[in-house]
Amino acid sequence: MTWYHESMYDAGKPAGSYWEDDAPPLGDGIDLGALQGDHVCDTAIIGGGYTGLSAALHLARDHHIDATVLEAGPLGWGASGRNGGFCTLPPMSLGYDQLIKRYGLDEARRFMASQAEAVDLVADLAARESIDLNQQGRGTLHVAHAPRRFDELKEEGEFLTRTFGLSSTLLNREEVAVQHYDSTEQFGALHIHKGFGLHPLRFARGLANAAAGAGALLHGRSKVLRWEKSGDEHRLITATGSLRARRAIIATNGFTQDSLNRDLSNRLMPILSNIIVTRPLSDDERAAHHWRTELPCSNTRQLLFYYRMLPDNRFLFGARGDLTGHPADGAIMRKTMEKRLGEVFPHWKDVPITHYWRGFVCMTARLTPAIGQMPDDKNVYFALAYHGDGVSAAPWAGRALANIIGGKNSFAEIPAPFIGIPPAFPFPSLRRWYLRAALGYYRFQDNY
Repeated sequence: MTWYHESMYDAGKPAGSYWEDDAPPLGDGIDLGALQGDHVCDTAIIGGGYTGLSAALHLARDHHIDATVLEAGPLGWGASGRNGGFCTLPPMSLGYDQLIKRYGLDEARRFMASQAEAVDLVADLAARESIDLNQQGRGTLHVAHAPRRFDELKEEGEFLTRTFGLSSTLLNREEVAVQHYDSTEQFGALHIHKGFGLHPLRFARGLANAAAGAGALLHGRSKVLRWEKSGDEHRLITATGSLRARRAIIATNGFTQDSLNRDLSNRLMPILSNIIVTRPLSDDERAAHHWRTELPCSNTRQLLFYYRMLPDNRFLFGARGDLTGHPADGAIMRKTMEKRLGEVFPHWKDVPITHYWRGFVCMTARLTPAIGQMPDDKNVYFALAYHGDGVSAAPWAGRALANIIGGKNSFAEIPAPFIGIPPAFPFPSLRRWYLRAALGYYRFQDNY
């Protein structure tokens, strides 16, 4: 079942992102194109984004395991090539107090430490594999969108340091205006000293180059249409070929369709996230909002805005929204975002928008990611549902699965918030209505 418009799943259609126009192409022979004929490998990986490419890289390079990736579109076509480029933490929609209450302090600390490690992993992969990420900033800026939110940021910073050992700096409105930027929705900020901005498609293609160089086989335009099993062997069938494997990894995140694997059916909720990008801003235009930071920023709205200045002085502005994925609703969403950009940054309200695109954030009912094995087949693994913070979490999860398959680690090394198949949504056909109600509630809270 897919409950967004079919155009959102059209893997033959470019995302229309700024990243696609700016990223260098894959190296020759990296994407082998549609799988042709019948093939065999040890581990088949469904999904050619950060999770799948990282798993392929670490399986091939570190464990010498034969891995083949099948991706419905070009490599990096999904969220890995169209996100906002925020390498941040943590990948969940739980509050910190909820995280601790549900999993205990020790597991919450392990979870947060693993995701600080995940941010470092992205930088390490870029250095080791010579991936030019266009890395920007040291840390992230969490901005109070209203005066009442500033005290909450103070509490957040103290809590992060006291509980998880994450350092941060609290800045009042005047300090943010002098050091970073100013706008109509800037009332102070918390500078968390972990994370950075990057070019997401450069990262995805860099991982693909590295994985292929290590010996993994990568096939874009190879959507899995049918999944059969005979004994201990899995057979993944595409339009032009088939792949037999002893093990399989599901790494499809928000583009996972219920028909792919019955054990994951009704357990994931894709949510649309939208991005607009302006033409390059002049020095005078930047100065109008005192913009002088490279830090990726997000605000304290429940339906957050996230934004950053790109290296060529284009401004990226993102937001959640749209319940259908229909092109007509996308056009409405674009207009809404242009209006809100002009309200938050009024000096830029007439700056032309050159790019608009959207993709899926993936959530679970328990509000944490999912890493594990299928209950009825321990040779089928999964890693997905990063709740909008997958740029670091996804490659970390891919490496984690590779290390488990390769025998280096076990699931005991994975923090509890990640572990196991997520629960099914009750009355799953009503997921769109759950989302509609949640969006309405969040909009009410943002205006309260």
